[in-house]
Amino acid sequence: MLSIERKRAIVQYVRSRKIATVNELAKHFEVHEATIRRDLTALEKDKKLKRTHGGVMIEEKVVSEPDWKKKKRSPLMKKRKKIATYAAEMVEEGDTILLDAGTTTGHIAEALKARSDLTIITNDINAASILRFSKSKIIVTGGVVYPETYILNGMITSGTLRNLHVHKAFVTTPALDSDKGLMHYDEYLVPAKQQMIHSADEVILVTDHTKFGRLSLYKYAELDDLSYIITGSEIDPVLKLQFEEKGVQIYIT
Repeated sequence: MLSIERKRAIVQYVRSRKIATVNELAKHFEVHEATIRRDLTALEKDKKLKRTHGGVMIEEKVVSEPDWKKKKRSPLMKKRKKIATYAAEMVEEGDTILLDAGTTTGHIAEALKARSDLTIITNDINAASILRFSKSKIIVTGGVVYPETYILNGMITSGTLRNLHVHKAFVTTPALDSDKGLMHYDEYLVPAKQQMIHSADEVILVTDHTKFGRLSLYKYAELDDLSYIITGSEIDPVLKLQFEEKGVQIYIT
């Protein structure tokens, strides 16, 4: 196989699997690992792949997300509920917590609604609705309603969050990269997320495995801003190792 054909085939192979190791590629294409490394260097230079520790991955760029109704029908729903249940167990008696907008944090609200000893603050109308009969203290940030996602956002939201101090913030993200940190496709949603992170003693990212290794336009937080990540067992071991090597603690549900 010619070099140009092999490079094209490598891209197709990695695109179908999201991530691959040098050893795996060398065996599949029946060439030396040194040859694969040269190919990967050239492909990364052409911005077709991204080199990782011991391998390569496709840089998946996020430009939007499904609306709330489509997320509810997602096959990932059970996995997100499992992540949320694990996260809810970390909430201690008397905690004041922030719930970012998202389906996983909505499941956290569901897991906490029977509690009566908490203060829960959210900018998510869905989460607030779930908690409406809770005996805990529920605070809604206020702000402009995003009808597609039922998020509250804008100057009022950021202003409220800026004046708060909480024990734990459970945050979500559409994109997470081991080099670039937490990223988002919508610049208007970034300030509220940054204020949540700055307001909390502990910042806990709750996310399914599909968000790892993804890029988007706006970086809004460093990995160092996170206390830890809670995710599912489906996370690729190579990606998990990349984040752990950066000092990120990951809990697997």
